[in-house]
Amino acid sequence: MTTTLRPTEPLQHHTDGTRSRHYQVCVNSRPVGAISLSTHPVFGPAVARLEDLRIEDADRGRGRGTVAALAAEEVVRGWGCGRIEVSVPADAEAALRLTRALGYVPRNRAMEKPLGTTAPQLSAGSRGRPMTEAEYGPWEARGRESYARTWIERGVPEDEAHAKSQRDHDQLLPRGIDTENMLFSVLEHEGTPVGTLWLALQDERAFVFEVEADAAHRGRGHGRTLMLLAEEQAVAAGKRAIGLNVFAGNTPAERLYETLGYETTLHHLYKNLL
Repeated sequence: MTTTLRPTEPLQHHTDGTRSRHYQVCVNSRPVGAISLSTHPVFGPAVARLEDLRIEDADRGRGRGTVAALAAEEVVRGWGCGRIEVSVPADAEAALRLTRALGYVPRNRAMEKPLGTTAPQLSAGSRGRPMTEAEYGPWEARGRESYARTWIERGVPEDEAHAKSQRDHDQLLPRGIDTENMLFSVLEHEGTPVGTLWLALQDERAFVFEVEADAAHRGRGHGRTLMLLAEEQAVAAGKRAIGLNVFAGNTPAERLYETLGYETTLHHLYKNLL
């Protein structure tokens, strides 16, 4: 039997510069599922996204999804793409097995934790305070470079990574330290600054954009205290949940978040197309 992709629409060109197309997955011309492909809205036309892949129940377990995903790679190679990315919900175990079997590499994952109405207590001797304007400038400059370096280490070309860092920071912080619903804090322990926190107050949840214990003070539990400070601020703002992103390979951070009760909600994976 032959599994193929049949377009269900012309190639779509969007105002943001991306393009996309929907396909039927067919076996000997019989539709058995669907797949959607697009180029990446952030990394540009050289990076594809596998937006959706569905195989009908009666045809599952026969390798249809595997062949369809491989056929999708050929399609986006024809678009000039050198990388393909996919996001998979944490409870979609079959999809996670498929992507990893096809050589997709975990890049980062979204995690979230529900919050109660009582704020946690910080470690003895620790307190959070607002970041000063004098502290903000150097902190943001380091953050832009660190964020770009994180993407570079995970397969993103250097120019793309720096462009993404610049774009993301400019969009998220149009007014710098005075940007609405953004909290920038310094954690002090016994009067000494030991780390920083960037927390966003979103609709019904808070989101940790950056948390970092200073290099000279790591290994002393300050990372955990910074996360408790984030929860304290989120509860004070009336948020019901707190979320974050963690990059693959950052094992200490992954373990910390898991011990604090965060659970994975979404996996982001990528594959370089040879």
